[in-house]
Amino acid sequence: MRFSSMGDVAMTVPVIKQLLVAYPSVEVVFVSSASYASLFTGIDRVHFIGADLKGRHAGVVGLWKLMQACRRKAHLDAVADLHGVLRTWVLLFFFKLFGLPTASIQKGRFEKWRLTRKSNKIKHQLPSTFERYQGVFEKLGYPFEVKPGQLVSRASLQTKKIQIGIAPFAKHKGKMLPLETMKQTMKLLQQEFNCSIALFGAPGEEASILSGWANELPNVVCYAGVGDLQSELKTLSELDLLISMDSANMHLASIVAVPVISIWGATHPYAGFLGWGQSTSNAVLSDLTCQPCSVFGNKTCYRGDWACLQGIQPHQIVEK
Repeated sequence: MRFSSMGDVAMTVPVIKQLLVAYPSVEVVFVSSASYASLFTGIDRVHFIGADLKGRHAGVVGLWKLMQACRRKAHLDAVADLHGVLRTWVLLFFFKLFGLPTASIQKGRFEKWRLTRKSNKIKHQLPSTFERYQGVFEKLGYPFEVKPGQLVSRASLQTKKIQIGIAPFAKHKGKMLPLETMKQTMKLLQQEFNCSIALFGAPGEEASILSGWANELPNVVCYAGVGDLQSELKTLSELDLLISMDSANMHLASIVAVPVISIWGATHPYAGFLGWGQSTSNAVLSDLTCQPCSVFGNKTCYRGDWACLQGIQPHQIVEK
């Protein structure tokens, strides 16, 4: 079970795939928001159940119905909670009533607090979220190795026109590069390389901004708000490279094996949220003493200047 967010659900995909490779007789019933079903399309032995947490599966009674739906879907031998929130704890309690073994993710809240606190930070690489997901299955008696393969760009910058994707938005301000910096990065990319650029974002305001960029600059196409998740994954899979914030787009590109230049502000790869198979050498960050100050990027900058993001220059991204 993992209900949200999109990036966190996307991070379960490679772990589930490796579980299935390690255990050819295992089948998985995956429970998440119905809108994320496309992430699991085409994966053999995965049965997806879309949870309607604001409708028929809302509240304790709704969660009981969701548990029953899971039991009807397949004969369950164990239940893995990859979310670790009140809803999933309630569901685990219900499953335990039927004698099913359960395990829940250990998020490492204390070590993440020590990493992000204002002073006396303890900066070191924490276990990745992929490893934390794997640990849940190991508790249930299904150990396996979490080992991503190497991502390789589909083109040479010197030999053909490459497709570069740019996803300049993030849910929180602490994770988002100033838009003008990203716009200048696009211009510099086109000066330096023979490339076309694909823009990704959400419908509404993001799509409106990106459409303006596409109209203003040559060889730029806006895919924001166009099509569903399945079509976005297909478009991402055709890229040679994606430039993204620490956002869902980084994880979507990762699961279709596209290299990502990731940009970090208030957050940091040390917290364990770097995309599957991505390299820290492709991470762009200011490396200030105050970084990271947040696990999710949702805190206000105590300095007030967002120096971690304001200090990143277009040439730093292009050089990567």
